[in-house]
Amino acid sequence: MRVRDAVEADAEEMAAIADSPSDVMRNLVHDRTVRVAESEERGTDPNADADDEDAGLLGFVSFDARQDCVHVTQVDGTEKACEQLLAEPVRFARREGMSVELIAPESVPHVATAARSVGFDERGPGPQFDGTPTKKYRLEP
Repeated sequence: MRVRDAVEADAEEMAAIADSPSDVMRNLVHDRTVRVAESEERGTDPNADADDEDAGLLGFVSFDARQDCVHVTQVDGTEKACEQLLAEPVRFARREGMSVELIAPESVPHVATAARSVGFDERGPGPQFDGTPTKKYRLEP
């Protein structure tokens, strides 16, 4: 798995992962720091037609920093991808001496599992989004 900066061309696959409109994902790429995880096998077939090549996105994370905290605004994908992607805002926060916060929807339990495996602690219930309960997670520097 390889992690890289997201580009606008990733918006369609990010939208499919998050079950969200692609224009929302395009705006996310422009407004936040966004990283994507993709399969290492991407582009390994020299006979593959470049136009037919699937980017193989496994997940994405978006985050921004405000004052003394990095806020993970969205993360989704496979559990392994979420775990590797959450390491991105954590590295940034540690370099800057900041904490990291994440709101994980209970309907996507692998996000919470990935957060705990990276070192986040559960901090209780979070807000509801479209009727979906969430939990707050925090990682201190």
